[in-house]
Amino acid sequence: MKKITALVLIVIVASLIGGAYGILHDQLTYTISPEYYTKFKFYQFRLAGNGKEAIFPHPRLQVSAVGLMATWWMGASIGLILGIVGLLHQNGRQMFLVTVRAFIIAVVVTFLTGLVGLAYGKLVLESHKVNWWLPDNLIDKDSFIAVGSMHNFSYLGGIFGLIAAIIFSIMQWRRYS
Repeated sequence: MKKITALVLIVIVASLIGGAYGILHDQLTYTISPEYYTKFKFYQFRLAGNGKEAIFPHPRLQVSAVGLMATWWMGASIGLILGIVGLLHQNGRQMFLVTVRAFIIAVVVTFLTGLVGLAYGKLVLESHKVNWWLPDNLIDKDSFIAVGSMHNFSYLGGIFGLIAAIIFSIMQWRRYS
């Protein structure tokens, strides 16, 4: 496999994994705080018009759409960066295999950082007044804040995961060259 082919495949695979991650992540956070979606995310992603609360017959479909739209591009971006770093490797096959493993490391770090954000939201932010926009008609403010914290930490986790993945890829390059 040529390196350019590997690079294109890496970006495609990373986009798909990133989108799948977003779908699963948002299913989890919807379970914790449906209001985060019905009173915020559905409007943010223009799945609903202005109103007090977006109600859909099967809201998990819209949650999946939000997750996909929010993360496929992050997967593509991280995949492209890791793919460029992966050009260091000896051949396209090694580049592809190492970079996909590096991307999985980035996903795991992102998820774990998100869990830290959820814990931080539950244990710290819920007991403090946050300086965030909050819908006026929230029923479960604490869960809304915890999920918001998890989402914010997850983007930070994407950066941490990218750094860890780059380090992994370079270590693999040094090991095999």
